[in-house]
Amino acid sequence: MKRIAAALAFCLLPFALPAIAQDTYPSRSITMIVPFAPGGSTDAIGRIVSEGLRQVLGQTVVVENRAGAGGSIGTAAIADAPPDGYTIGIGTASTLAINPATYKNLTFDVHEDVVPIGGIADVPNIMSVNKSVPAADIAALVELCRANPGMLSYASAGNGSVSHLLGEQFRLATGSDIVHVPYRGAGPALTEVVGGQVEILFDNLPTSLPFVLDGRLRPLAVSGASRVPALPEVPTFAEAGLEDMNWMAFFGLVAPKGTPEPIIRKLGDALGQALALPAIRERLVAQQAIVTASPPEAFKAQIEQNLDLMRRAAAAANIQLE
Repeated sequence: MKRIAAALAFCLLPFALPAIAQDTYPSRSITMIVPFAPGGSTDAIGRIVSEGLRQVLGQTVVVENRAGAGGSIGTAAIADAPPDGYTIGIGTASTLAINPATYKNLTFDVHEDVVPIGGIADVPNIMSVNKSVPAADIAALVELCRANPGMLSYASAGNGSVSHLLGEQFRLATGSDIVHVPYRGAGPALTEVVGGQVEILFDNLPTSLPFVLDGRLRPLAVSGASRVPALPEVPTFAEAGLEDMNWMAFFGLVAPKGTPEPIIRKLGDALGQALALPAIRERLVAQQAIVTASPPEAFKAQIEQNLDLMRRAAAAANIQLE
């Protein structure tokens, strides 16, 4: 009888080990892949969240920047990682909505190859112009563009970026004949608009805000359900009559498909606890982020809603990238 019991226990061992591993998770450091270069909004938010997770989980969370192809290289690395909870990553509007809507040959499927852990925050976008542009609001800018077809240009952080989609949405919605000038990142695009080489900029708010506050950029509109506290005089895109542009960039945590559900739940709970820490929340708010702390189901719904929006925008602008 004892031999039978022992044999049965041995047979069940492979099924028991994952449960034991999940009960002790995490027992070592976790890698968080940030699919963009250091210095941008995604990197800043990733590093803040990694510190919060360290405090909650009691293990180091190492940020690893894997930039390239608008975030696709890093997202592919997340999708290809072992599904054991020790590699997670930041998912954004660019990587989970815009890239699948614009790139034809992605090596991953956001519905099949990564799973949501939870939402972190939404960040408003902003449209601004160089201070020398004689337009105090969007209506005046549209009039200027129509009076000078093909003479004004807008800078983006690159083909297929958030700023590119916004620029094309603006061009199509207003009938403005403006030229797209893509750069390799938000920093160079911002530098060129501040310097006057390009007139118009679409960007995440945190990057542009210091230049708006010191008068080197003139803000025309921001995205969001309400106006940004730092810029109370600046209307939302919806208030300016551009409802389809009133979406915000979003950030969340994702894991490779196949990561055990108990680990996903533990990470999701830890993320919620981390975002509730006053110091972590303060640092995110300083990045102009609106903390969402949404559970996996809500974050998944947000991804799907944005993917549908971006597919329609990309199709209307005929944006297809290799």
